[in-house]
Formats: sequence, C-alpha cells, structure tokens
Amino acid sequence: MNRQKEQQAHMRPYEKFMRFGAQNLTESELLAIILRTGNREEDAEELSARILDLASYGRQGLLGLHQISMEQLLQIKGIGRVKAIQIKCVMEFCTRVARTKAWESFSFNSSGSVAACYMESLRHKSRECVFLLMLDTKGHLIREAELSRGTVKASILSPREVFVEALKSEAVHIILLHNHPSGDPTPSKEDMGITAAIAELGRKLEIPLIDHIIIGDNKYISFKEQGYL
Repeated sequence: MNRQKEQQAHMRPYEKFMRFGAQNLTESELLAIILRTGNREEDAEELSARILDLASYGRQGLLGLHQISMEQLLQIKGIGRVKAIQIKCVMEFCTRVARTKAWESFSFNSSGSVAACYMESLRHKSRECVFLLMLDTKGHLIREAELSRGTVKASILSPREVFVEALKSEAVHIILLHNHPSGDPTPSKEDMGITAAIAELGRKLEIPLIDHIIIGDNKYISFKEQGYL
C-alpha cells in the first residue's frame, strides 16, 4: 500500500487516472485534468490547487467553486475565458446531476425529497432566493416560479405576489422554498411571520400552503415537519 501511494505521488493526473481510477485523484488533480494546461510558471495541477485555495474562502474545496464568479476566475493568471467557462459549466453539470438523481425518488409529499431536489441549486447561492412550487389536484408540479432574489441577509416577498402566481397557474396547493446563504436553515422571525401570513391567505383562497422549506448548507428545515403548518 505504501509503495502504491509512493507511485501515485510521482504520477501526472492523467497517468494516475489510467492506473488507479478517478476515485484516487485529489480535487486539484481532477480539476487539472479538466483544465489540461497551466501557465508559464505553473503546471495544470499547481494552477488547480491555487484556484481551489481561492474557492475555499467561503466554502471548503470544490464546493467553493460554485461561488467564484467568471470575473474572479478571469483575474487568475493562466485562466482565460475558455477555462473559466469550462469550470463554470462543470459545476453546473454537477448541480444538474445531483438534481436529476434526486428526481428519481421525488415526491412532493416528502419534504426531504423536495429539499434534495433543490439542495444543490440553492445551497451555493450568496443571496436569498424564494421559489414557489405550484401543484395540481394530484400533487404534480404545474410550474415553479422564482418570486424573489434578495440581499445577502434577506429576500423580499409579499403574500399578494405568491397568490397572483398561484391563481395564474390554477394551482390547488403551493409550496414555498428558499435558501439561507449563511448555511443555517433555522427560520428567522421574518420567515415565521411571512409564512403565517401566506398560510392564512391560502386558507381564505382555498389554495393551501402545504410546506415552506428552508435550504441551508446540505441541510434543511420544513415547516410541515416542524409542525408550523
């Protein structure tokens, strides 16, 4: 085993992949294979390690790549527009794979399934975003709508806006979904207040709010599961 590790330490990422498989590559080696080349001072792996160091400012390792903008990537020596686009597309690809996998066992009756479906697309956002999921009589999704994209700390949402969208789509039930950029999904006083207001208006309009799910960093809180609705 020690000999194998010693061999791996002296291999280029491509060679290491061919000998030992992708599961034995480090994060910087995986990224190096995607980038293919470095710059005059650094090879692809050294450049990748530097990018991951920048990414770890907000989140650890690869997760931090979600929060690096195109502009930030283009400021890195050795990263041109093509490499920056490659990195952003790979991260979006990973997000969609995770979401597709979640859809395989998806049920709108399960708060965990709904949270899993939207986890990867919302957990990395630096601002609060609010989505409305509109369901038919059988609990199938009619449409989703992004209602609000707020500041770093809070989103802006009105009950009127929720039900304008719900009535437009002839929704029978609705689910609210939003993220907390801090990573902590614990509901704020404002979250509790707006949820109560929307739930009350939903009862009057006979379009019940069946859940409000808050997405944190790989965790969530469901108002339905917590007994708030």
